[in-house]
Amino acid sequence: MAGRVFFCMIQQTRIVHAHNNSESQTRLRSPQATYGGQGGFSGLGIAPKLLEVLASLKFQTPTPIQAKAIPAAIEGKDMIGIAQTGTGKTLAFGIPLIQRLMQTGQGMGLVIVPTRELALQDNEALESLGRAFHVKTAVLIGGVAMGYQLRMLQRRPHIIIGTPGRIIDLRLVNILILDEADRMLDMGFAPQVNQILEAVPKDRQTMLFSATMPENIVKIATRHMKLPVRVEVAQSGTAAERVEHELFVARKDQKARLLDKVLSEHKGSVLLFSRTKHGAKKICRDIKAMGHSAAEIHSNKSLAQRREALEGFKLGKYRVLVATDIASRGIDVKGIEVVINYDLPENPEDYVHRIGRTGRAGQAGRAISFVVPEQRYKVKAIERLTRSSFPISPLPELPPARPSVHVIDEDRRPTFSRRTQTHVRRDYSGQRSSHRPSSFRR
Repeated sequence: MAGRVFFCMIQQTRIVHAHNNSESQTRLRSPQATYGGQGGFSGLGIAPKLLEVLASLKFQTPTPIQAKAIPAAIEGKDMIGIAQTGTGKTLAFGIPLIQRLMQTGQGMGLVIVPTRELALQDNEALESLGRAFHVKTAVLIGGVAMGYQLRMLQRRPHIIIGTPGRIIDLRLVNILILDEADRMLDMGFAPQVNQILEAVPKDRQTMLFSATMPENIVKIATRHMKLPVRVEVAQSGTAAERVEHELFVARKDQKARLLDKVLSEHKGSVLLFSRTKHGAKKICRDIKAMGHSAAEIHSNKSLAQRREALEGFKLGKYRVLVATDIASRGIDVKGIEVVINYDLPENPEDYVHRIGRTGRAGQAGRAISFVVPEQRYKVKAIERLTRSSFPISPLPELPPARPSVHVIDEDRRPTFSRRTQTHVRRDYSGQRSSHRPSSFRR
């Protein structure tokens, strides 16, 4: 490949579906956001030209994580940033990243994220910040044609944003950012992350941002970072402050009726989490039978389907978005009224990330969880992590069960090729398989 940068793009050892993580093009994190905090961006060591860009994007007041992280990052220090979801971590590393690259005029920035949607979201934010400086970015994620991504690399981008399994040869990286590091390791990307950390030059700046700080993150910091500054605006595991929590204890066979009741009482947009992708499909079907518009986002959906679902949710085409945990990072949608945990997460940390989708940028939000009686131990674990006590609401009078509605599964619908007289279908892994009808077998 021509140029100074050569990337070896490999097949991901773990496929991150759920475009997971947004959009036909994810909107920059709400430009009109004027978060809390004291003073403006002018006292943080940001270059005047970059301050003009921030002003043009209507960013006026830094969030706490931005106010604390940006000065140290601009100085080139390694950093661990701990802050709740939705508090502006992208700008906290994006501003120093662009400023340092423009000051030195050499090197390259690498942003590693756990999901595809988050990669697109970070890319759009960085493109908006760097447009005035002619900063070129490239996104390396699964579900996109390899040839297109190779062409993006041939442009010699200043910043690469990608998921862990896509990037190996990183000889020119001098600024490395791990965004949502805890989720990346939860998803089984530890081998790829360690491979990247071993491959990048030792003489580099490393910034790690996360909402929680589990032990495996501490090990990465100890081994691969140089005396990192710890910037913590909220204790690890802290839930969003303005989110009201509510629990309902219900049997499994009562959940659909309880959901019917909750959706009738809350009229705004709803993000609902299911533990499994198959459960998400059934829940989405039930919601449609209740008369609400809904879409699902999980690993059985193609990249284009996930983009359409998320963009439709943003634009109001779908009132309810049903997602799995693998898709929770990167869902950056303003004004989500309620997050519903139809199934409690397996890990208490995932509760923090789920409810961080509502109550963003200082707004009020609501989190409602359905708990089956034998899961009370999970509630206790979440309460310990968040250092909170959640009220249990009495089960309301439930509406009668709705008649089941058969919905054709678009992911499994067979297609018929006239040319080959062959059925083509997709199995649940997303792989194409085919068989020739018996009358055509030889």
